[in-house]
Amino acid sequence: MTTDTAPQDPADLKKAEWKVRTELAAAYRLVALFGWDDLVFTHLSARVPGPEHHFLINPYGLLFHEITASSLVKVDQNGEVVESGSISRVNPAGFTIHSAVHMGREDAGAVMHLHAADGVAVSAHRDGLLPLSQTAMLCLEHLSYHEYEGVALNLDERERLIRDLGDKSMMLLRNHGVLTAGKDVPETFTYLYFLMKACEIQVKAQSCGPVHMPSDQAIRTTADQSQSLGMAAKLTWPALVRLLDSKNPGYGV
Repeated sequence: MTTDTAPQDPADLKKAEWKVRTELAAAYRLVALFGWDDLVFTHLSARVPGPEHHFLINPYGLLFHEITASSLVKVDQNGEVVESGSISRVNPAGFTIHSAVHMGREDAGAVMHLHAADGVAVSAHRDGLLPLSQTAMLCLEHLSYHEYEGVALNLDERERLIRDLGDKSMMLLRNHGVLTAGKDVPETFTYLYFLMKACEIQVKAQSCGPVHMPSDQAIRTTADQSQSLGMAAKLTWPALVRLLDSKNPGYGV
């Protein structure tokens, strides 16, 4: 949700922020449910509705399956805590990566970054993500790359990261992990699911020996068909919430 379309009435803003908090907390728990978390590291963030340049990120120290709507920390674009629950610490590296995208892409209502093994493996592969599956071919048109520069503590890296992301919704951070950006939490998580599934399939396919590549025409056709990939969130997110409610409820408090 961008600041241009956010409701301006204080009561509406509060209601809109709680909706984003609940969706982001759900996304954290879904990451844990799918086994993509990395102890207390990596981050998912979301823009706070309203005129301020604030966004929500995880408190540094909680496991992803512990995150709730009220435990999320609100920070400004300089990484200063604006509002927090019982834990106010945030990871500096998380701030560097997420602030870069939120500041550089007004359309980025949410940003998700993981160190999940299959994503890191493909990010380290010389050829990156290959068109080995329908899922991968749906991702390729949305994908960019960023070279590894060390743990993301240098604020100067933000300019290079946003330059490399461009207008794409998915990124492989070389030798590091994956990143997705979308208009809101449901869309961004949907991009994340497709990218992680594509990486998982590639790792498994290449472990079996020589792979079969589709035709160039098939790759181009699937790229054209992928333009509306983010719209899948209208179906996937309600289903994911139902799954989470059955496995790990309580995130919306």
